[in-house]
Amino acid sequence: MNLQNQTAIVSGGLGDIGRAIARELHSHGASVAIGDIHPACDAKSLLDELGSRARYDRVDVTDAEAVFDWIRTVESSLGLPTLVIPNAAIVTLSTLRELTPAQWKKELSVNLDGAFYLALEAAHLLTSRSMPGRIVFIGSWAGSVPHAHIPAYCVSKAALRMLMKQLALEYAAADILVNEVAPGYVDAGLSGRVFEKDASSREKARKEVPIGRLIDPAEVAVQVAHLCDPRNRHMTGSVLLMEGGLSLCKN
Repeated sequence: MNLQNQTAIVSGGLGDIGRAIARELHSHGASVAIGDIHPACDAKSLLDELGSRARYDRVDVTDAEAVFDWIRTVESSLGLPTLVIPNAAIVTLSTLRELTPAQWKKELSVNLDGAFYLALEAAHLLTSRSMPGRIVFIGSWAGSVPHAHIPAYCVSKAALRMLMKQLALEYAAADILVNEVAPGYVDAGLSGRVFEKDASSREKARKEVPIGRLIDPAEVAVQVAHLCDPRNRHMTGSVLLMEGGLSLCKN
């Protein structure tokens, strides 16, 4: 895979999955722009690892203008993003009855609105310059299976999937291919935080997976890179489901 002369932009880039994606795309030659809400000092080790073809910007994806400014800053320093990875997400552990309006609004704002701002503006700029591109949303198998303890997350990921399909249809003729990677239980990131709060939940989750394994963030990153590969010319509007068979047992 050759991603030289490509620029990737990754929101939520300091999370476990975001870092893995940045490393994977960079390893194939892409320049990588990482965005997150954390202070710049938190990105130092990753930037030291990636070197001069990487940058970090502190950005709140719920602020549309901040996202637009971020994309233009990246364009001026690394080049117009051609590989767009809306990855920023949060999760609220709560039943639907206990979920507050503020929690609901915040989760959909980050998980759905933030992805919309990044993907749509990047696609608009690519089409204005007649450039092809790849957009890969980081979704979840929870977008198609209800989970009583993370209702807002499930709703946001279900909506994200339809956003992906709408964008795929809208931009297909412009050679901007839009897809989703939908992991199951990742042994890090948001799932990892759930496992940390309840140590027994990790083993319980592993046993639920038919193949008996949890997912490493680096494995998610490999699938993202696959969808970014210029040789992948026909896959758009698709969900790359990587959940070890969970959907075979739960619906």
